Amino acid sequence: STMRAVQITELTGPATALQVVDLPEPEPSHMLTPGEGVVVDVKAAGVSFPEVLQTRGEYQFKPELPFIPGSEVGGIVRSASEGSGFEPGDRVAAFCFLGGFAEMAAAPPALTFKLDERLDFAQGAALILNYHTAHFCLVTRGRLSEGETVLIQGAAGGVGTATIQVAK
Repeated sequence: STMRAVQITELTGPATALQVVDLPEPEPSHMLTPGEGVVVDVKAAGVSFPEVLQTRGEYQFKPELPFIPGSEVGGIVRSASEGSGFEPGDRVAAFCFLGGFAEMAAAPPALTFKLDERLDFAQGAALILNYHTAHFCLVTRGRLSEGETVLIQGAAGGVGTATIQVAK
């Protein structure tokens, strides 16, 4: 059976590079974890600067054309490989690396997270890149500790907003 997806078909920028297509549904196997994965019915997908760069061929990762962009999704598990820890019907946020701009996306189990009922699917999709980046920068690399002051320049975007919240 098929699903609708948005593909980058040429590297001409976001206004012209994208095309809506019908493609086969993804298998649970994921390119990052061959033989295992979680297929998510996508309810929301994050749109970040890497996707804009991908439409121009300017991102560090350059998949062969055509490809489905979208690295982070929020949705409901449709199917999962045995032993993944996920069951159909689970609400999740997932990092699929590619393929998020579609009705269904496959993600590795290790990068799929159960989504608390207090968060909607858009919030779940936003958690993946923005909040992990903010946490990595401030906590892992910056070793931020309570009582320190943080200057966040350009805090209007997704990572900047997440960084303010993580810092607080």
